Amino acid sequence: MNRKSLQKAIPPRSAAYAVHIFTACGAACALLALIAAVRSAWPTMFAWLGIALVIDGIDGTFARKLHTAELLPRWSGDVLDLVVDILTYVFVPAYAIAMSGLMPGTLAVPLGVVIVVTGSLYFADRNMKTSDYYFRGFPALWNVAAFYLFLLKLPPWLGALAVVALAALTFVPFHVVHPIRIRQLRGLTVAAVALAALLAIVAIAANLAPGFWTVTLLCALAVYFIGIGFLRRHHP
Repeated sequence: MNRKSLQKAIPPRSAAYAVHIFTACGAACALLALIAAVRSAWPTMFAWLGIALVIDGIDGTFARKLHTAELLPRWSGDVLDLVVDILTYVFVPAYAIAMSGLMPGTLAVPLGVVIVVTGSLYFADRNMKTSDYYFRGFPALWNVAAFYLFLLKLPPWLGALAVVALAALTFVPFHVVHPIRIRQLRGLTVAAVALAALLAIVAIAANLAPGFWTVTLLCALAVYFIGIGFLRRHHP
């Protein structure tokens, strides 16, 4: 079936609304991740959060190609995306960090509160992104932070310091790369994302206890994603 035949078979408004449904499936992933977290099934939780991350990474492309905003002005894709993001990037990971035993006992819940408060404030910031699609400050990627905390299994006091540092960096105007939409070193960055995804799957399959080289490569990739922001050319 060619493109014209497909457009006749699927009305444009229906295709556009399907994109919103696809985005909203990220909220379903958040619920399934939370259910797994309550059961302490941490690898399953990260698997669902990973699926949500994939949805978040590609739904915008579909929305732009299908002109979702123009065809369906009643529904805001931006608001829907933020609702899903606060669940998958912040709320579920905050629960996992607070209840996993990775934090000092008396600080676990307060640190979870810090995560959801700072994360919520970040997503409300209209200037969270630069004009060339870099994030300003730590972009509330608590799903990724939680993954590394589970992977590295730091001493609780050190894990708590890491959480406090990341929460503080939410409000520090350094730049963090958007792994898909930036132009600078795009090919290398997309390749790094693909490798990180593959290694994350390996880590999840290994019950978050992969071998030394998997952990080392994941940490090296984290350094790359942080470091590339400091190579950013000047933009508004």
